[in-house]
Amino acid sequence: MVRRKMILIWLFMSLAVAQAKCNGRFVNPLTDVCWSCIFPITIGGVRVSASGEDTPNVTTPLCTCTTPFRRVGIPISFWEPVRLVDVTREPYCLVSMGGIQLMRQGVKGHGAVDNGRTGRMRSSFYQVHWYMYPLLYWLELLTDFICMEKGDPDLAYMTELDPFWDDDETAFILNPEAVLFANPVAQAACAADCVAASAGFPLDPLFWCDGCQGSLYPFVGTVAAHVGGVQASLLLVGRMIAKLHRQGQLWGTMGPMGWCDRYPMPILKKSQYKTQMVYPIPSTTSRQCHPLGRSEQLWASGKEFPYQGEDFGYLIWRKRSCCLL
Repeated sequence: MVRRKMILIWLFMSLAVAQAKCNGRFVNPLTDVCWSCIFPITIGGVRVSASGEDTPNVTTPLCTCTTPFRRVGIPISFWEPVRLVDVTREPYCLVSMGGIQLMRQGVKGHGAVDNGRTGRMRSSFYQVHWYMYPLLYWLELLTDFICMEKGDPDLAYMTELDPFWDDDETAFILNPEAVLFANPVAQAACAADCVAASAGFPLDPLFWCDGCQGSLYPFVGTVAAHVGGVQASLLLVGRMIAKLHRQGQLWGTMGPMGWCDRYPMPILKKSQYKTQMVYPIPSTTSRQCHPLGRSEQLWASGKEFPYQGEDFGYLIWRKRSCCLL
């Protein structure tokens, strides 16, 4: 009888695991996107929209380029929605694609949150998925615009397939400078980055800091100081951006160097990006695009909840500078 009960319990637990649900939702480009985040727009050094936070822009009225063809134009800058990011505890769960589960059997790298029952600080581990998402081009809001990134939505990167993501020692190959920042002095400097990001934009010289969320190094999915799901997911979004820049998969697009084309940026310039939550609760009201490292305390309330609200999706806004004909 006891053996039969044990078999039934085992079958029940196996069925529960097999039916573990991958939660998510397709991003609605009309209702889930904070379209005011595209502002401010600056043309020829003149700001033409009053709303929105921005990084400094040059004041020159003209610019010149030789690529992709020789031209004289007007410098323009704006914020462009270009990428989607999943931060999930369930491997191969495409949160931003409606909660599609690509695989169930034999997968590794399940995420978890350690509640620190032994008195230690809480820690966590998540997988991250990176999508190409050139929303302006996809919706044909601006056609034949040389400054706009073109392409189709696509799944570009999955950390489940990355041997560096779940191993700090292996990741050292990709970011050996992490050893320089694993000390109290370097981490204490991140407090200044937290203040700067919360008041405006992060301090780019402190490239190892992600402001109020923690340290960008190492480029792995483990969060050693887990305060909450929103904090941890924002930190991993920052790490993924820094990691892709290091791997040459993301380039610089802001400032005069970006007028004519993208340029290599192996060390992340944090002020080039803003994030907007699109899952589980889209942040669509004004000023809901936050620079990397900004404190989440003022807006994260109610954004994380049990079962369907423990995985996260973010829309990435990128500063774009361009020499417009």
